[in-house]
Amino acid sequence: LALLLTTLPGWASYIKYKTELAPQHPNVCNVTQLEYLAVRIIITTLLWPNAKILLHLHKKSLENYQANILEKIEATENSYKFPLLRKIAAQKIKTPYIPKAHIVFCIDVRSEPFRKAFESTGDYQTFGFSGFFGIPVQVTDNITDVSYPSCPVLLKPKYEIFESPCSHVEGLKYKRNYKLKQLVKKLYLSLKYNFTTPFALVETLGGFSGIWMGIRIISPKLTHKISSIFDINIKVKQYMKPSIDCMSLQEKYVYANDALKMMGLTNNFAPIIVFCGHGSETQNNAYATSLDCGACGGKHGGSNAKILAAIMNCAEVKMQLSKNGIKIPASTKFFAAEHNTTTDEVVLFCEDETEEIQKLKHDFEKARSINNVFRLKKLSANKFKSDGTDIRANDWAQVRPEWGLARNAAFIIGPRDLSSSLELDGRCFLHSYDYKQDPQGSFLTTILTAPMIVAQWINMQYLFSTINNIAYGGGSKITQNITGKIGIMQGNASDLMNGLPLQSLYKTDTDSYHEPQRLLVIVLAPQIMLDKIIQTQPILKKLFGNGWVQLAGIEPKNNKSYLFNRGLSWQEIN
Repeated sequence: LALLLTTLPGWASYIKYKTELAPQHPNVCNVTQLEYLAVRIIITTLLWPNAKILLHLHKKSLENYQANILEKIEATENSYKFPLLRKIAAQKIKTPYIPKAHIVFCIDVRSEPFRKAFESTGDYQTFGFSGFFGIPVQVTDNITDVSYPSCPVLLKPKYEIFESPCSHVEGLKYKRNYKLKQLVKKLYLSLKYNFTTPFALVETLGGFSGIWMGIRIISPKLTHKISSIFDINIKVKQYMKPSIDCMSLQEKYVYANDALKMMGLTNNFAPIIVFCGHGSETQNNAYATSLDCGACGGKHGGSNAKILAAIMNCAEVKMQLSKNGIKIPASTKFFAAEHNTTTDEVVLFCEDETEEIQKLKHDFEKARSINNVFRLKKLSANKFKSDGTDIRANDWAQVRPEWGLARNAAFIIGPRDLSSSLELDGRCFLHSYDYKQDPQGSFLTTILTAPMIVAQWINMQYLFSTINNIAYGGGSKITQNITGKIGIMQGNASDLMNGLPLQSLYKTDTDSYHEPQRLLVIVLAPQIMLDKIIQTQPILKKLFGNGWVQLAGIEPKNNKSYLFNRGLSWQEIN
């Protein structure tokens, strides 16, 4: 029975989903795992009475396969782990000072090289923080009524935040254009999914679709410009503002206080502080959600950045923070931004055009150019070509959007000084943290049981999709079919594919770009604090104790590195 479930894990998982979640939705017919297994057993025994031999064959092949794979993974991990730990342990924590601006990026590995490029453009300090910025919300567009949860799937939204255009005139224009677009879309979908009209629709629009596809292949830039004219969301996004009236003053204070303390930004405030969310941009991609912000549930993080910036700009919140020891200068202003991880464009949600803001925008563009050079070298080293412009997001032949978080390997928790001078090659999640401001370890507990868990999911998805792309991945996108809006199949008959496609992981059909290895978590904090947290958190005992995640601690007193082994004890690294 177990073999029948695990040999078609996609369909088995879908049945489990239907069984557990379908009762919450009306007019949905449930299919239980028992019924699914009954059908599988009947069909299997009718077609192959001796099917029981599969148990022996499966066990034998699995043992040989596992031993070979584990050996390769551990060799890859060791070649990466020990050099990185030695480099990080050798870093010195610098004396804090007041820079021209503080920019808080998401911990995402794609933000790391951009942060490094941006820091090189001027007197800036960057921080890493979970992309939903610690605020579990349901974001609703007040014009379109489109609503979505913008927080990790570990959490449930606590507030519904409405976003509205700053300008009434812009709002009316946005609403009119949106309604027209939805009307056309509704008409198209009604023709597409009607029983009798799809064939006529193909005959009617087939020629136009073919011409448009040809233009997209020959001139992606031109099609991008044409699409941008009709995409009103791009134009209006920066003019949308959130309403935070649903939160009490105490709740706003708690979110502001926790965010600042968790990242270690409690003094030496710069005159400009920017919370920068992120999202990705790809074309015709069934896996687009996996390339957006994982902390925002597969959505873009700009809205969450706006919400926290609005909270931090409240005079009452600043006053409450001051009473509790966090004194933010009256001259300090908080802004929101969003980083497009495909093109490296940063949109600053700001109506001010002061000299400082203009300089900041200029340096964002400068960092974009610097990081493009870094990424072009990366592509060139892997024998791929790119022109280093926005074409990457619109050209179907470009691999950079697809590779996304490929090669992710480590999660570093500590001050930026631990990593700022190192070449991390876009492989590390970076979460800012100062153990001195967390005597009880509560903030570190949150980091290890929320952002780190999401990073581990991402890491495991890439690891398993790489080591066996047929069993755990998505197969080649060339032969994929989106099936019944419930999943993806290979060709016209296969299991529902679970993981990432071949093109997100491999340079060729046989040579992988992603290096499969378990997530390495590196924390600058006292051992006694880490031990206490692990002992009180069952999920961490499972992840570290069973070897799903590797934990390394750097003892602040002597800068020595220790590995946490599966026996729940520490081993010093020489």
